[in-house]
Amino acid sequence: MINSNYSIDTEREEDYLAKPVTEEKLTAQKNRLFEIVRTRFNEAADIINLDPKIRKILEKPINEVVVNFPVKMDDGEIRMFTGYRVQHNDALGPFKGGIRFHQDATFEEIRAHAVWMTLKSAVANIHFGGAKGWLNIDPMAFSIGELERITRRLTYALRNNIGPEYDILAPDINTNSQVMAWIQDTYLSMMPREQRNANIHIVTGKPLESGGSQGREKATAQGIVYCIEQWAADNNFKLDGAGIIVQGYGCVGSWVSRLLKLLGARIVAVEDMTGAIRNIEGLDPDALYDWVKSNRGVSGYPDSTRIDHKTFMSTKADIFIPAAVENQITSETAPLLDVRLVAEGANMPTDPGGDAVLRDRGIALIPDILCNSGGVIVSYFEWLQNKRNEFWDIQEVDSKLRKKIISAYIDVRDTAKMHKADWRLSAIIVALTRIEKAYKDKDILP
Repeated sequence: MINSNYSIDTEREEDYLAKPVTEEKLTAQKNRLFEIVRTRFNEAADIINLDPKIRKILEKPINEVVVNFPVKMDDGEIRMFTGYRVQHNDALGPFKGGIRFHQDATFEEIRAHAVWMTLKSAVANIHFGGAKGWLNIDPMAFSIGELERITRRLTYALRNNIGPEYDILAPDINTNSQVMAWIQDTYLSMMPREQRNANIHIVTGKPLESGGSQGREKATAQGIVYCIEQWAADNNFKLDGAGIIVQGYGCVGSWVSRLLKLLGARIVAVEDMTGAIRNIEGLDPDALYDWVKSNRGVSGYPDSTRIDHKTFMSTKADIFIPAAVENQITSETAPLLDVRLVAEGANMPTDPGGDAVLRDRGIALIPDILCNSGGVIVSYFEWLQNKRNEFWDIQEVDSKLRKKIISAYIDVRDTAKMHKADWRLSAIIVALTRIEKAYKDKDILP
């Protein structure tokens, strides 16, 4: 049964593609992500002479879990499904990462994101490790009832490999707060009654009524804005009147546009899976958000001109925020950019070729594991609130987020100056330094 009412509330508009590609090429691109992550990891490790024993530990995930489970469909048919959980590292704290429902994900892609999650948590200096999960389905092909049963059976199948102090799940591609509520309820139903309230932090990104946190929906975008504000202060740049182009208008893209509007910035061009639009005088992010909710894309938005992908990437602006999918800034597209700053809202939107072009052209970069870490930081706050039986208001969440992400920004900025390295490598250096110290402080190397 095709589920036309399933609401996707993800951190990134991951189904966006700048241009059509074959299934084989898409799979190759996804599988290449792990090699890109490995290369960047080794470059940073070489700079700081990372302990060889720790390098070997971090080169491979600690655990890779595969579960097969049956689910009864609406028509009575029994179907088998396969779920995956890659647990990369837990030196700094319990494994933490999203669970995605997607028919085109690959194991290598999931491994890459698990490593990236480890590094992101370490850059943010929070007590989480890194993990990522995947269920190989297209959620739009199932009814709400089927999706609930699939989610609950997946949780049951993973029950011995997850836990609020071991591996915490979160929303990702095609999963949302409702999916987290199903996972939480299923997990708690397997606990003794007296232990259920002590285990509600098995997931983050859940509804407020189930223990979720204020500010979680906008957290990734809010962190991006805090980073941009700090960059502007460092470079004597005025955000009031600045031109912004945004790729992807899902949760992150729409929120970052609306938050920057409050600072006086102009959103001059937006691109999503339906196409690209532009208005040099400025698009109204709030009206565009309402349009996208009703029309499932930016295409056709009034008071805008439709443009092609190349024109979008070439649009003159001050800041580019890629908030869609991986590998959008490449050796082919980076030369098109006419901006001062790239602030990465998506995970791994720039490939090594794109990085080289940005460096050569002197375009500043706030890398993803720093720039979009607001999501995992507020997830950590949610986890802490659950553990402490507390509930923070939005002002407290935002204040703590600003303090945490600006501290990470300063660490990366100062590391870049110290090592004369680019910001992406510097962010990884900050992460690896913290993980290395954790291993050595515990004296648990083999």
